[in-house]
Amino acid sequence: MPTRRSLLASLLLAALVPFAVAAAQGAATEPKVLHMFLSTSETGLDPAVASDIATLSLLENLFDPLLRYDYLARPVKLQGDGAQALPEVSADGLTYTFHIRRGMHFTPDPAFKGPPREVTAADYVYSIKRLYDPSLKSPWSFMFEDKLLGDAALKTAFSYATDIPGLQAIDQYTLRIRLAAPDNNFLFYLATPATGVVAREVIEAYPGQAGNHPVGTGPFMLGDWKRSDRIVLVANPASTSVFHSSVTADTATDPADRAIARALEGQKLPRVDRVEVKIAEEFQGRMLGFLNGEYDYLEQVPESMTDMVITHGKLRPDLAARGMQLYRFPVLQTYYMWMNMDDPVLGGYSKQKVALRRAISLSYNSAEDIALLKQGFAIKAESPLPPGVLGYDPNYRSPVPYDPALANALLDRFGYGKRDPDGFRRMPMLGGGTVPLTLQMSSEATVGGRLRDELWRKCLNAVGLRVVFKSDKKTEIIKASRLGKVQMFESNWIADFPDGDNFYQLLYGPNAGRANYARFNLPAYNERYEQAHKLKDGPERQKLYVEMNQLIHAYNPWVPLTHVLSADIRQPWLKNYKRHPVEFTQWRYLDVDVAERARAARGK
Repeated sequence: MPTRRSLLASLLLAALVPFAVAAAQGAATEPKVLHMFLSTSETGLDPAVASDIATLSLLENLFDPLLRYDYLARPVKLQGDGAQALPEVSADGLTYTFHIRRGMHFTPDPAFKGPPREVTAADYVYSIKRLYDPSLKSPWSFMFEDKLLGDAALKTAFSYATDIPGLQAIDQYTLRIRLAAPDNNFLFYLATPATGVVAREVIEAYPGQAGNHPVGTGPFMLGDWKRSDRIVLVANPASTSVFHSSVTADTATDPADRAIARALEGQKLPRVDRVEVKIAEEFQGRMLGFLNGEYDYLEQVPESMTDMVITHGKLRPDLAARGMQLYRFPVLQTYYMWMNMDDPVLGGYSKQKVALRRAISLSYNSAEDIALLKQGFAIKAESPLPPGVLGYDPNYRSPVPYDPALANALLDRFGYGKRDPDGFRRMPMLGGGTVPLTLQMSSEATVGGRLRDELWRKCLNAVGLRVVFKSDKKTEIIKASRLGKVQMFESNWIADFPDGDNFYQLLYGPNAGRANYARFNLPAYNERYEQAHKLKDGPERQKLYVEMNQLIHAYNPWVPLTHVLSADIRQPWLKNYKRHPVEFTQWRYLDVDVAERARAARGK
């Protein structure tokens, strides 16, 4: 009887026969390899469990959700992936019928005890049910809980055998999803890596270890994996993915889009043979590696490294002479500094506490932040919404400007006028008198984190507020934040899907302990959020968003900071590159001019 290892080897060998034939026909053809990096270590490669960007970047190349974003379309559009196309939707917006793409197979694994099998609608039912499995504690369960019709049965006594009317395989290739109430963002959820299809045989073959055995249907499959160091993805020879975009070479207005559409339309994906990914946590290592040709593109040049590649807002002439290209990309991302509304120093809804948080907001010097720390690659955040998401209003302006004089006057008026001998303000007590006031801001133990600390120290000291900084790894700060143990912290949010709801939920009261790190819980805000959540993008929802903005500015649980204009640089041999606002990677679409890369290497 063959061992599990030998059986896997034979299955992989059979799957890779087409590569062997191609090599025999043209042995001189050098394989096309993408050289990438991830800025943090990956975790287990299980779609239902992973939530960090590094791991999600890998998952979206290994697994197929029902839907995917059109690579070239702006504003963003969805298209079929595991599904043949967008679903048929009932008139009441409650029933979605998907037709599964035929001929899509899982990659080889001994768990199948034979050849890889075809994906069916039942696999998507199983994969979505996994998000309810209490043993997994999926961070993505919120996308479906209380939304699928009859899902209370899964929540009260979970079992994969439980059948609910909201999630049914009608036949081998037909999936029907029924909602309890309309949800305007539901299709976006079905384009997230968390909903990538998995095989039950594989999950059950490796109890509690599914993340160590990723078996998907995507354009790539896992090759070599040295944890927290190097990951190699190889082209899936059984991939049935073919490129299609609603933007064609005839309709594209951007010359770059025309070239990509012309190169990719109707082509089998992926376009490269392999992706070699390194974990590069240090800013300097990433930058030097890119400049040395070790990586094919660099997204979001670190603030502290900008001077190495950019001069006066343009790519350095010597780099431009090497054929590198600089892009400014408006990321669907908001940087904000939140304050814990349950904290005894900063929290609460009294006038005194509101005045303290308002003064902190007024002290923030956005112009200095953008000019000095972000080197001009950002715009001021007027609200939680970045440009490009549905609901963003380009004409909206925050009523809380940078005004340290007003901040000082406000603090004097609301009881913070007395000062210690060193000049820092004291805090008024409820029964009378004052005590020393010290703010504690958590910060990342990085070069960038220390630069941010100095900016905040300067801003807060200018209005008489003493601040100390507690440095830690970001993952540890987030864990403590969810438990309500952090007083204030500068964070950021990248859109899970391109709708304003994804940002305003960060201040929704019931989300405290999850994404609502500020633990803001204001009935007037919660009511408006719930009303807006039920509406499609339009004037009625826009009015509610304005009112929600006003409540945020009135109570100041956040200081909205900036929206990043990412400085992205690509090497001259990289083809078909276009950054997407929502998806993490472009790997399946990218191509490499091997000869040009070789010429560049010789010219170093």
